[in-house]
Amino acid sequence: MDESTTRISSQTILISPRRLPMKIKQYQWTVEQDWQVSNAQEVMLLPNAQLVLIFGETAILKSGKPLESLRSVYPNAHFLGCSTAGEISDTQVTDRQSLVATAIQFDQTTIFSKAIELEPHQTSFQAGAKLAQTFESKDLVHLFVLSDGLAVNGSDLIRGIRSQLPENVTFTGGLAGDGTRFQETLILWNNIIGPNFIAAVGFYGDRLKVGYSSLGGWKPFGPKRLITKSKGNILYELDGQSALKLYKKYLSNHATGLPATGLLFPLSLQGYNNDRSVVRTILAIDETNQSMTFAGDVPEGHIVQLMQSNVECLVNGAIEAAGSSLNGTNGIAPELAILISCVGRKLVLKQRVEEEIEGIREVMGKATILTGFYSYGEMGPAELGELCQLHNQTMTITTLLEQ
Repeated sequence: MDESTTRISSQTILISPRRLPMKIKQYQWTVEQDWQVSNAQEVMLLPNAQLVLIFGETAILKSGKPLESLRSVYPNAHFLGCSTAGEISDTQVTDRQSLVATAIQFDQTTIFSKAIELEPHQTSFQAGAKLAQTFESKDLVHLFVLSDGLAVNGSDLIRGIRSQLPENVTFTGGLAGDGTRFQETLILWNNIIGPNFIAAVGFYGDRLKVGYSSLGGWKPFGPKRLITKSKGNILYELDGQSALKLYKKYLSNHATGLPATGLLFPLSLQGYNNDRSVVRTILAIDETNQSMTFAGDVPEGHIVQLMQSNVECLVNGAIEAAGSSLNGTNGIAPELAILISCVGRKLVLKQRVEEEIEGIREVMGKATILTGFYSYGEMGPAELGELCQLHNQTMTITTLLEQ
């Protein structure tokens, strides 16, 4: 394979040739068709596959029926997945009664997976710490985490996981979705499918290279506001006024569609991670308390500002995230890229949603298998060397490469 270059805005990324010790097989399931091998791949089974990632529509995933035949093909694999607001397979995005499954057979990497159920009165921090404690730290390289998208404070969950992991162990992942319904999100772990779960898979060994990046493409607008009353991920007041009332004022005609329409106008939370801002989107509103619940913390004393975007900005953000993620594999195209984008991006991109995936394909090259989903929140470092944070409205990429 010859070396090739991919142009990203003003940046040139060199993609080096590499061997393919990992074997990957990807399938799609729809109501009209049973499991179909995607991307015109050669039909072959991976009897020693250790991991099957599954992303799908809530009702189909909850029924469990399409998974029975898949489990018979991969009886020894760990199954991990979640409900979504859209599934990614190659450069295709599906969101109507569909599932995407990706079977992975590692050559030099071993894995372990675990799920826990959120207990009554248990904080998200405690749940994250409990989950991380189940993983042996020796030779652990990376955790990939999937969580219920409605029942957790993603920021606290991440802090809990981080509190129990060695500093050299990275982790990424996302919050499950439920279209734009915001009614119920599901986690799949082996034979378990249900809400209120958090699951993770740990990768062990010194041959696995993991890359990651998280970028958005949103621009702030309107006046800056001070958070004057909040608790965790619940926002009550901005500048001493009802936060929900102010938010509705700016949304105007879009306000009647809350919380779903709030995805079009997320908040920029400034100074949350040193000088870096993070984005927060609404999960729920409470008319009685005039409050808004976000996927992550909105601490008192911080400045927030409304944000908006367009197709070009979001696509460019995804392309830049893809380029940045290659830093973790020393510029070598990965064998697998797990893409977690936000449902709010999907609402802005509309029928052009696949353009952000196509941009990533141009960066990664043809050999990289793409999978993933549209989420209610993304977990990952913004770039190599940073700590994992909760993001909203980003394209968050995790890449895997065995060498």
